[in-house]
Amino acid sequence: MTTACDSPQNSRLRLAILLLAAGEGSRLGGYPKALLKKDGESLLKRFCLSAQAFDPVQMLLLTGFYSDVIEEEVQSLKQAGLRQLECIRNESPELGQSSSVRLGMESLKSDYDVLLIALCDQPLIGSSEIKALLNQFMDRSSDQEIILPMTNGQRGNPVLFSKKVIDDILKIPGMVPRAFIDKHPRLVKTFETDNQAYIMDADTQADIQKLGLDAI
Repeated sequence: MTTACDSPQNSRLRLAILLLAAGEGSRLGGYPKALLKKDGESLLKRFCLSAQAFDPVQMLLLTGFYSDVIEEEVQSLKQAGLRQLECIRNESPELGQSSSVRLGMESLKSDYDVLLIALCDQPLIGSSEIKALLNQFMDRSSDQEIILPMTNGQRGNPVLFSKKVIDDILKIPGMVPRAFIDKHPRLVKTFETDNQAYIMDADTQADIQKLGLDAI
């Protein structure tokens, strides 16, 4: 690991975050994944508390389905001190996750170095997983602009992008990160890791039970 990022406070990188929470959760029977709870706290709150340690310059939450109830949770988090969290509502969430990602990128300010695109339903993602991605970015070669975690041959999340890559994506109408990665594999640094947190998410009732989550 590079010593430049041994602690969140020592990171020289200005971090922006897009947290995706616009989905319908259809395989859960229609429930906002961001509001699933682990140890009495919503997944949204748990992620935001972990991310806060890195002092992000901007943290955007993309809502769509269930916007009202998720934004109620956001208001309670702001009252608890997470004032930097901003909501962006995707008015057409039925168009899929890519539409939320694109909207989020278009809503970013310019004062960041790297962008973390994260999912709201990964309960095992915490500060150590975010830190590991930042460390990988600090140790990358000059032609690598994307950090993609890979566990047991499976693509993981969150994914880290340089501002340069995000600017390049935004220049292409309709382009989104997943398609850009597929078109430009040379820009990707694959982060091979045994950490299951990067591939564990809550898509089904079985996942909820396995991950010890609560929908109440």
